[in-house]
Amino acid sequence: MAKYYDIDDIITEEEILSVIFQKAASGVGIDPSSETGYIETGSKVEVPFWLSHELQLRQVVSINIPSCFDQKTRLEIQADCASVDLRSRCPFFYEFGCKIAPVVGDRTIGFLLLSAFKNRYKEILTKAHSAAFSSASKFLSVLTKEEINLYDAAQSSMTSFKKWRMGGPRFQKASVLGRKRRSTE
Repeated sequence: MAKYYDIDDIITEEEILSVIFQKAASGVGIDPSSETGYIETGSKVEVPFWLSHELQLRQVVSINIPSCFDQKTRLEIQADCASVDLRSRCPFFYEFGCKIAPVVGDRTIGFLLLSAFKNRYKEILTKAHSAAFSSASKFLSVLTKEEINLYDAAQSSMTSFKKWRMGGPRFQKASVLGRKRRSTE
């Protein structure tokens, strides 16, 4: 856990994954449908990312690629990236993708994240600078948490720019300029 106190990081690591047990496990309460607390080899169970990662490091489970990075999502992103509802698939799509890619060993997830971000970035900034509130609320409903932060930053910078342009202070004298130099001799 790189960001121990970051609530967004904690929520990201709570994302549910499907794992397949490679070894039998006894005395665990992972599977609620099991009354015995015993998981057989080959059982498919859904667990949080942080647990699946630890179990994989101990070679107890193999992790399946999450549905938010499956082939259907990839095709939708390639077709029309701006209209894909990434929030419903994974609220922290990019952060989770960065965490899951090395764990499952799928290098294509990195390319998916990069192409999705590059294609959506332009649309996010355009909407942040020009969208009316009614259309913005619909647009915000499909953005991930990372993209919403980007959208808010873009709106804030546009507001500051408009304020400056309408008559805010043009130049500010740096505090360093008021001091005299010391002689070096």
